Amino acid sequence: MSGDAGAVDLTGFLTLTKREVLRFLRRPSNTFAPPFITNVLYFSVFGVILGERVGTITGVPYILFILPGLVVLGAVSNSFENASFSIFHGRWNEYIHEVLTSPLSYAGMVGAYVLSAATRGLLVGGLIAAIGWAIVSALFRPVPVEEPAYLLAFMLVITLLFASLGVIGGLAASDFDDLTVMNQFILRPLVFFGAVFYSLEDLTPLLRDVSLLNPMVYMVNGVRYGFLGVAEVDPRLSLLVLAGMTVAAAGIDVLLFKRGYGLTD
Repeated sequence: MSGDAGAVDLTGFLTLTKREVLRFLRRPSNTFAPPFITNVLYFSVFGVILGERVGTITGVPYILFILPGLVVLGAVSNSFENASFSIFHGRWNEYIHEVLTSPLSYAGMVGAYVLSAATRGLLVGGLIAAIGWAIVSALFRPVPVEEPAYLLAFMLVITLLFASLGVIGGLAASDFDDLTVMNQFILRPLVFFGAVFYSLEDLTPLLRDVSLLNPMVYMVNGVRYGFLGVAEVDPRLSLLVLAGMTVAAAGIDVLLFKRGYGLTD
């Protein structure tokens, strides 16, 4: 295989990135319709109906409290799903060999897959935020963005992180069912137990300590800090740790490509 360490072929990198972005943009019914419908239901059932009973958490309406977590759920799920599907589908239909024999470096290949998947995650996260803004503004008050720099930083880091993890998932999967298992039975439960619908203060000390082992807690709290300016975990430390995880995951991606893991028989 080609793709040894060398200067990044910018034209090839941009071409591969464009191809991967257009792949999901050309099918908006698959890319944007499901999260739109799902999150309208989430906001309606959990935010409006259940929210009337819950009242407020940390001084904000419940529907506003859950919005950052739903944004995280949509962003990381779509980032992971896009990268894992792209890699596995390319392996399954053997057209990934065209990428492997191109002049692109391994870092360029990985970067294109990760950047395009993160783009999808950011777009879906933005869509969910827009849905939440419309519903919350109509029922209560406009959605604040107290710390926009932190919000942007966390959204970039978490989408890049899960896009990088999606590449690993796409290389490790042996069939399409494996992709479903990874997304539905590993990723989503971690997000739901990541303080999306509840405050860590509502947990017993033991459950709170256990929850802090879940990296999703730091992602949800980081995005919540960006929106509301409140967090139950130090956002600076969370951002630093998540950035380190992203670099490590991307490095593993490049190493796996170099070794041909999952790419060659």
